[in-house]
Amino acid sequence: MTSADSIDFARQSIWVLLEIAAPAMLAALVVGLAVGLLQALTQIQEQTLVFVPKIIAIFLVLLITLPFAGSAMNSFMTDVAAKISAY
Repeated sequence: MTSADSIDFARQSIWVLLEIAAPAMLAALVVGLAVGLLQALTQIQEQTLVFVPKIIAIFLVLLITLPFAGSAMNSFMTDVAAKISAY
């Protein structure tokens, strides 16, 4: 395996990681922003109020995107196994 192959492997693995993690992170961002705006408008300054809606939103998004994440990891592993068997 050459250095170009290992760099390509690292780039591809980071890309798959971003594809899998992006929906959950965006859901957490949107829910956190909405709860923060609600707290600012109502002047409720409870620090733990943000966590429960974020956890529920992330869980739902992960549940919805689980088939996509599985197929992305499966195709990545298939590519890695093909590269390993080629050497």
